[in-house]
Amino acid sequence: MTEQCISKEIMFPVEFYDVDPMRIVWHGNYVKYMEKARCALLDSLDFGYLEMEKIGVAFPVTDIKLKYIKSLRFGDMVRAVARLIEYENCIKIVYELYNAATGELTTKAQSTQMAVDIKTNESSFFVPALFLERVQKALAAL
Repeated sequence: MTEQCISKEIMFPVEFYDVDPMRIVWHGNYVKYMEKARCALLDSLDFGYLEMEKIGVAFPVTDIKLKYIKSLRFGDMVRAVARLIEYENCIKIVYELYNAATGELTTKAQSTQMAVDIKTNESSFFVPALFLERVQKALAAL
């Protein structure tokens, strides 16, 4: 039996300002693409950055892993998939970026975020109860 996973898929074009002089996406912009997908995933849980701020918690990125497989280019349409794979002690998301026209996988990635109290700047080894509730609610709806 496969464990259920919350995921979100978005599509967006590669913009001119994201590419180098050879019209290939500059490597640092893949992190921005991860962020777009991460925001869409967290927003689908009604736990975006503004909601985090309301309850006094931030989730700074503590680790990023990227595997570049094939370049994206100016004019490509990107299909980005973000999957929440860990959510009790930290937020861990895996990403896959595809060239939407060809279906080719271009990038695999993973990010980890840890909860930090905004007022005290202290790290927490558990996510806030509200986030856990929202994840459990989304999982129950699958």
